[in-house]
Amino acid sequence: MNARNIFQEKSFDFAVKIVKLCNAKTTNYQENVLNRQLLRSGTAVGALIREAQNAESTADFIHKLAISQKECDETCYWLEILYKTDMINEQQFKELHYESTSLLRMIRSSIITTKNKRKLNS
Repeated sequence: MNARNIFQEKSFDFAVKIVKLCNAKTTNYQENVLNRQLLRSGTAVGALIREAQNAESTADFIHKLAISQKECDETCYWLEILYKTDMINEQQFKELHYESTSLLRMIRSSIITTKNKRKLNS
């Protein structure tokens, strides 16, 4: 299996976990608002990675990954808010935050690698 498929699988699995968390956590208005933010950003990461796989150019690939990077970092933020306000437990936070920061590192690394390859080929 190549790196791109692993990248897609990890981001897809992460999105599924986010959806399951958000479906289980809708008891009050504030929680619902925060869950919708988390759901939007957490699922956008994988969708943008998938879009990047079908990019029209190297610049488009980098751009899609850059947006995915922003969504991933935003997901970390929402997870931190939910944890600090006791809306998710420590185990949920640690697992999902670890996965989101791992994805974030993978995305950043892919962007840097692609930019460096592009420079070498120029």
